[in-house]
Amino acid sequence: MKTELGLPSRRPFSAVSSRYFVYVLVLPLFLILLGYVIYPFYHIFLESFYVKEQFTLAGYNKFFDLAHPANLEALWTSVYISVSSVVLSGIVGVSLALLLERYNFPGRSILTVLAMVPLALPPLIGVYSFSFLFAESGIIPRTLKLWFHLQEVPFALKGIWGVLMVHTFTMYPYFYMTVSAAAKGLDPSLEEAASSLGAGRLYVWRRVILPMLTPAMIASSLLVFMVSMASYTAPLIFGIQRTMTMQIYLSRTNGNLDMAAVQSTILSAVSILFLLIMKWYQSRRSYQNLSKGVGVHRTEVSSAFAKYAAIVLSVLMIIILMLPLLVIILLSFGVDNAWTVQILPPKYTLSHYTDLFTNSKTWRPIGNSLKMSAIATTGLIIFGVAAAYASVRLKFRGRFLLDLLIMLPWALPGTVVAVSLISAFSLPSLFSFNQVLIGTFWIIPLAYFVRDLPLVFRSTSAMLMQTDPSVEEAARNLGASWWYSFRRVVFPMAFNGVLAGALLAFVQGIGEFVASILLYNSQTTPLSVAIYQRIYASEFGTACAYGVLQMVTIIIVLFISQKITGSQTGTIV
Repeated sequence: MKTELGLPSRRPFSAVSSRYFVYVLVLPLFLILLGYVIYPFYHIFLESFYVKEQFTLAGYNKFFDLAHPANLEALWTSVYISVSSVVLSGIVGVSLALLLERYNFPGRSILTVLAMVPLALPPLIGVYSFSFLFAESGIIPRTLKLWFHLQEVPFALKGIWGVLMVHTFTMYPYFYMTVSAAAKGLDPSLEEAASSLGAGRLYVWRRVILPMLTPAMIASSLLVFMVSMASYTAPLIFGIQRTMTMQIYLSRTNGNLDMAAVQSTILSAVSILFLLIMKWYQSRRSYQNLSKGVGVHRTEVSSAFAKYAAIVLSVLMIIILMLPLLVIILLSFGVDNAWTVQILPPKYTLSHYTDLFTNSKTWRPIGNSLKMSAIATTGLIIFGVAAAYASVRLKFRGRFLLDLLIMLPWALPGTVVAVSLISAFSLPSLFSFNQVLIGTFWIIPLAYFVRDLPLVFRSTSAMLMQTDPSVEEAARNLGASWWYSFRRVVFPMAFNGVLAGALLAFVQGIGEFVASILLYNSQTTPLSVAIYQRIYASEFGTACAYGVLQMVTIIIVLFISQKITGSQTGTIV
């Protein structure tokens, strides 16, 4: 633009046009991460080395003391259970995904829907459903004992195998979702080329198909490993006393915060080490599909024997998938304290569902969970959208660090998140606005916020990456301010991703138990802790009614998320 004399005019100075303005935008994001991610984890790390303000390795010496191996046994048991859960969930999830994506057989359509059923089970109530079904006093073992006139139940889930069965059932959908999405993009020309060069079927599967699925399987492995390391209820119910989460909980409840800090630090180190090993393995080779072939077509099962076998196995699979949900629904109508030695509850009532919405004492945990999850989700939307926009659309130094810090809480068990917040906010600090947060209402929403940081961030980032930045640039060139173009152009385009991530974060908060049980008090009891307390008091009907409410909420959220994002739901999860 020139003046009448032909000289270039000088634009008026604008702070927005400054190259340093981007740092003004991202500074609040880094401050939030500093205050509620770095500071708590640094505080607990520091606390593990200091006792009464004196540096010491006594906590670590005690942890690794071979004369008192309780902590080492807990560490080994946790790692063993987590690695085994990854292997078993991977076998089930990958096999089911490839079976349903590559073959057409009777019962396939309904199995495709029901394969996601375990996601409708909240972690706590899911464990109890298996206990009600398969434990020594469970419905199925006692039914078989009665039918066959046995002296003892023929089998009972307990110990590590009980934990692994629960983990496999509840965690295989992580593999199923990601591998299903990846399998849809496999190019059949790669298999055809390998076969034409003389490769056998087994060789093609081992060297062509499975390597192309490696990124999806690694992502699922990380998630299953972290969730397994944070598992608390399954080891508790099935009699595994020595796991890291149990040891942290015992140290915390016994007032031994120094040892809890040591245990949390070591558990964090193991989780991060597993993350680095998986990333290293993934980086060893390229898994990019460079061909432009069409997606895999499903093969029709033509053999009569195979069809009948598929029908039988499909029915069996449907029963297995539906049993945990059905038993929770059935027991939700049982009268409290009436179910003792009988196979099924002898008396039924609708009062539990009436109490959910009319009894203030029964409603309080529901109201607490709804409020705390809503507060955490609101914060996650604001932070997640801003962080996603900064990460995808802005160029600044430290972008990789921003992504890393947001993903860090997801790589750590909920127990560690809770203990780190306890360690950091037991005393007034700048980040708690000079208040003690422990024992207050706000500490639990803060834990949910920190724990679920990646959800809205990842889903929004995925949507922004799919939208053309030239649309926003066009709005700016037409005179729109940055805020106007963001509000009227960018946010509407990313809205589906924001909503999907927010719904998943809301559901995570409602079902969160591991962090909640370390942070709640009598006035802030969330729904998951209330379920635990009711079952502990043998009030199975009320506990299961709570569980049904959780399941309905999760099913609605998953349905909406699937409608919004389609096949991307697995990636967001």
